[in-house]
Amino acid sequence: MSGREALDGKKLVRSPSGLRMVPESRAARSPFGLEEPPWVPDKEVSECPRCMQCSTKFDFITRKHHCRRCGKCFCDKCCSKKVPLPRMYFVDPVRQCAECALISQKETEFYDKQLKVLMNGATFFVTPGTSEKSETMVCRLSNNQRYLFLDGESHYEIEIAQISTVQILTEGFTPGEKDIHTYTSLLENEHIMEGGNARATGMLLQYKVPGLEELRQFKFTAGEDFNSNKKLSATWLAAMHKAAKLLYESRDQ
Repeated sequence: MSGREALDGKKLVRSPSGLRMVPESRAARSPFGLEEPPWVPDKEVSECPRCMQCSTKFDFITRKHHCRRCGKCFCDKCCSKKVPLPRMYFVDPVRQCAECALISQKETEFYDKQLKVLMNGATFFVTPGTSEKSETMVCRLSNNQRYLFLDGESHYEIEIAQISTVQILTEGFTPGEKDIHTYTSLLENEHIMEGGNARATGMLLQYKVPGLEELRQFKFTAGEDFNSNKKLSATWLAAMHKAAKLLYESRDQ
């Protein structure tokens, strides 16, 4: 296992929200993670002692609860669900409001299934920059989630945190200079998913190299020769689409 592949040490931390198993170094944290939000101060709740969802007034019977994902204050009815929240490193399921619980439940698929797909990897024709020459490579996410490894005759390591643009290509779509989508537009492309209206066939990825001003680019194409791996490639691209969305959200926090 290479140094960039190695899993980092973790420590158990207790916060008002619950127990969290976090990497010992902040630099070692997953690029998909979220920071634990500050809770709405008790002073603000005292000035307006009502649930921030249904406006029920807090009293001795109706107690207030903070959502561990957004930090807002709710009554028990509006904040009763305990849902896993791996993006904040919680050890056990934690209390969340209905809206946040729904988001966390949808993210569970990424952590339970799609992360494994990305780590297992898939085979693509990979074309660097403006080159016309492509190379057959296995593309996979590192075990610590911080690097994208491209392995063939050549070897590339792309730091996930340095990725600036991701565009998923679909059947019948010809990319051009003006077709590079940023993360914002990527979030709107809901049809680019496995089993959707258009099957993903490739990806354009741009990333920053520390010390260089210009972005570097790779084009990934699921080749026609890989019939047995075509479904796997499409599944990997769908997982990468979700990963890009989470990465965008983490940066936007």
